[in-house]
Amino acid sequence: MRRDEFLKSLAALAAVGALPMSAHAATNIKMMIPANPGGGWDTTGRALGKAMIDAKAADTVSYDNKGGAAGALGLAQFVNGSKGDGNALMVMGAVMLGGIITGKPPVNLSQATPIARITSEYNVFVLPANSPFKTMADVVAQLKKDPGSVKWGGGSRGSTEHIAAAMIAQKVGVDPSKINYVAFRGGGEATAAILGGNVTIGGSGYSEFAPYIADGKMKPVAVTSAQRLQSVNVPTLKELGIDVEIGNWRGVYGAPGISEEQRKALTERVLTAVKSASWAEALKKNDWTPAVLTGPAYDKFVDDEFASLRAIMTRSGMV
Repeated sequence: MRRDEFLKSLAALAAVGALPMSAHAATNIKMMIPANPGGGWDTTGRALGKAMIDAKAADTVSYDNKGGAAGALGLAQFVNGSKGDGNALMVMGAVMLGGIITGKPPVNLSQATPIARITSEYNVFVLPANSPFKTMADVVAQLKKDPGSVKWGGGSRGSTEHIAAAMIAQKVGVDPSKINYVAFRGGGEATAAILGGNVTIGGSGYSEFAPYIADGKMKPVAVTSAQRLQSVNVPTLKELGIDVEIGNWRGVYGAPGISEEQRKALTERVLTAVKSASWAEALKKNDWTPAVLTGPAYDKFVDDEFASLRAIMTRSGMV
């Protein structure tokens, strides 16, 4: 085939989207993880990045961890530094919404572009292995006696475990504004505090504590789901007579100012990744529940979550 005929054929293939992946411009995804390494957002972002590569939805994925203020520091960097970038993604979720409500940062999530909700995860409350308490009932008894003496350890102020702790206090007749909540910037710091016995009780997504529960370094005493988690023999708060249920969902946002075409393309890349075998393996490994939602339905979900969390946090005296 003559060179000019070959180029014409190549152009025709490109016009109908039939070029092989190698002939397209490389897709280099930049993943903002607004948390320190070792936590749920970090695990989620890196698992999604791997799935995007394995599913050929991206050629490369780079990661940028920026922890602090329930994700607000990372959000600010993302909003200010990635405008119009159709290959930029940021991991976020319920924790970020809570942090925005309590912290009132100068940047707002509405400045970025909703792409997809991808998972949901329920929290587990654990005791250090050497704790004098053995059950959630023991913790509640001490909470009623002296609220300040019970140190609750978990993610940033406004995280789902913080909200859950306030809700537990309220349900057992303790002023939620009196709880002693110790916020950590990342899952690694919270885990170290629990293992070191520096907090009375810790909360996080089950996957973050699973290895320490398995080897006996943490004792699980309650989960925040409506029913017991599959293959996890830990009672729900409701089983224990505490009417509290709260989930920790996670999703991704795109950069500010991207076009509708860029948003659609980025959404398709994420959807391709979450249909892959690599992602299915991550769901199983981390005990994540798939909860995929995109488009206008996702936009509405986030708006509704903001309203619901604000109401809960106001009733609990957190804002």
